[in-house]
Amino acid sequence: MAIEARGLAKWFGDGAARTDAVRDVSVEVRLGEMLYIVGPSGSGKTTLLSMISGILRPNAGSVRVEGVDIWGLDDDALAEFRLHRIGFVFQDYHLFPRLSTAENVAIPLILRRRAWHEALVEARRLLGLVGLENRAELPPVKLSGGEQQRVAIARALVGEPDVLILDEPTASLDGETGRSIVSFIRNDVLSASRAIVVVTHDARISEFAHRILVMEDGRLTAVRENHAHAS
Repeated sequence: MAIEARGLAKWFGDGAARTDAVRDVSVEVRLGEMLYIVGPSGSGKTTLLSMISGILRPNAGSVRVEGVDIWGLDDDALAEFRLHRIGFVFQDYHLFPRLSTAENVAIPLILRRRAWHEALVEARRLLGLVGLENRAELPPVKLSGGEQQRVAIARALVGEPDVLILDEPTASLDGETGRSIVSFIRNDVLSASRAIVVVTHDARISEFAHRILVMEDGRLTAVRENHAHAS
């Protein structure tokens, strides 16, 4: 099992001002699976995503990623674990404007203390994988939204993570580009040794999921097996 989350809860504030963002949610994510978490704005899906990826500490519950209790780790060990095992693609990409495309992709390897030249060679290889080998020296501002999304995916993949997590990957893209990106993730990034978790509100890409988890008001309200997912 890639991810096993049990009894997760997260709230903000105290007393009458307390807001419960996630309420007693348990989730399993399998290797080889592309899992969607969907729900209306404010349903808790991004908070849940942040807890299972090691970004936001839950108030209650546990998360195991490939058997490791990530919230039982100290801060340094958790950061190291995330660097090696979890790739995260943010909704707004988080690309550094003063760096080239290749340099942006190389950042996780630099954090692993890889030599600069070696990191750039590997970054260019990943850019080739996502079809951007001819954009390696350009800054992000020179790229389209779809190209920036692919750069963010390449950066998340450069460390060969076991778990890839994407927050609203089509939010800033037109329908055709969004479908192209998600199709690429489903067919070229997913493997038997990797799990992919996607938070989305975009019904146009639902066909690419193996399973869909539905959240509402901080609770998990439905789990749907998608037998008609794209192959």
